[in-house]
Amino acid sequence: MPIRIPDSLPARSVLENENIFVITEFRAIHQDIRPLKLLILNLMPTKIVTETQLLRKLSNTPLQVEIELLRTISHDPKNVDSDHLESFYVSHSDIKDRYYDGMIITGAPVENLDFKDVDYWSELCEIMEWSKSHVHSTFHICWGAQAGLYYHYGIQKHTLPKKLSGIYSHKILKPNSPFFRGFDDYFNAPHSRYTEVLAEDIEKVPELEILAVSDEAGVFAVKNQKSRQFFVFGHPEYDRETLALEYKRDVAKGLDIQVPAHYFPNDDPSKEPVMTWRAHAQLMYTNWLNYYVYQTTPYVITTINPDMEGEERS
Repeated sequence: MPIRIPDSLPARSVLENENIFVITEFRAIHQDIRPLKLLILNLMPTKIVTETQLLRKLSNTPLQVEIELLRTISHDPKNVDSDHLESFYVSHSDIKDRYYDGMIITGAPVENLDFKDVDYWSELCEIMEWSKSHVHSTFHICWGAQAGLYYHYGIQKHTLPKKLSGIYSHKILKPNSPFFRGFDDYFNAPHSRYTEVLAEDIEKVPELEILAVSDEAGVFAVKNQKSRQFFVFGHPEYDRETLALEYKRDVAKGLDIQVPAHYFPNDDPSKEPVMTWRAHAQLMYTNWLNYYVYQTTPYVITTINPDMEGEERS
């Protein structure tokens, strides 16, 4: 089954050229099915790139998924055309009375700032609070995961000695979790950040459990006991070239930056990066959609209950 997106969204042509099944709004309204309603709060500056990366990961499922794109209005993005935002994005005031089966909160390149110094922090807090009663399951990515743990559970982030960038191996701590159904014992995933959240701080919160870790990159995935909130500190949605583009950008800025680890052959930035995380990344998003959204969300979406548990099916 397809992913449902606006007819003229730029990602559509990219996905169709990759033989990914998408469906237009016109065709979708003629199908007698309730699609999953998914909201993406896109905080990344490269919005079109991030849209395409996430839609690619959400597409490989037998479910019909209806996507809406959300932006913050308290921040003026510099890297995307205003017409694109007006055409494809909504604000929180537009959708605050709606309900969603799932929501994704992306990362953002603001981890060196204190949370409260981020210009859209108050708006983000309002959205995260709203998500507890209007979204069945929320998937937080990278800085979005750090922000979510801080807002919901008071867990602080910590500055790393240097930027963590590269492809790292991770060990699954909860092998029976449906979140990792079909995974190998170890899997690779990209990281790109200047800060981290410590395992010992997470372990002090009884409502949280750590699902996967990396010896080099630290905590990778966390969820709450009700399986209504997921926090992933890497970027499994990244394309082959994403870290390379970030590295070249940082070098052009004159930053003292290291070559992304375990990424280029022989650590040579002139060579094409090796893709070693695509399959597990695809499976992660599919598992989240299936086991923590579709299998447990109420059919009458307006009956979402903040105390409802998204039961794990082992």
